[in-house]
Amino acid sequence: MGSSSTDDELLLVRRASDSGWELPGGRLEPGENPVPGLRREIDEETGLDVAVDEPVHTVAWRNDAGRDRFGVYYCCSTTDREVSLSAEHTTAEWTRPGVARRRLSDPQARGVERVMERSVSTL
Repeated sequence: MGSSSTDDELLLVRRASDSGWELPGGRLEPGENPVPGLRREIDEETGLDVAVDEPVHTVAWRNDAGRDRFGVYYCCSTTDREVSLSAEHTTAEWTRPGVARRRLSDPQARGVERVMERSVSTL
């Protein structure tokens, strides 16, 4: 749902369940507003307090289990780089966008691309 960016780096976290990399974020609670929900999820997963900017990408897809999914990707920022992981993840790494795109699933990689396109267009 979100990506935390600092100095052109993105935070990736590695899932404990299957060792796959993902952007921090998660599912909203019923009735929860998106921005506070994203801030809550990132705080729960990483211990980071982030500022949430506007959405940069939305995508719908069917996962490997055949379940429909819908994601909204936001550009987030933080000045803190010290991550405190929840039990959902084993590793966190601040990395460059190119590395992030290679590690992430297609829907998340497209979110990273949109953030980078947006950064270039605002220069």
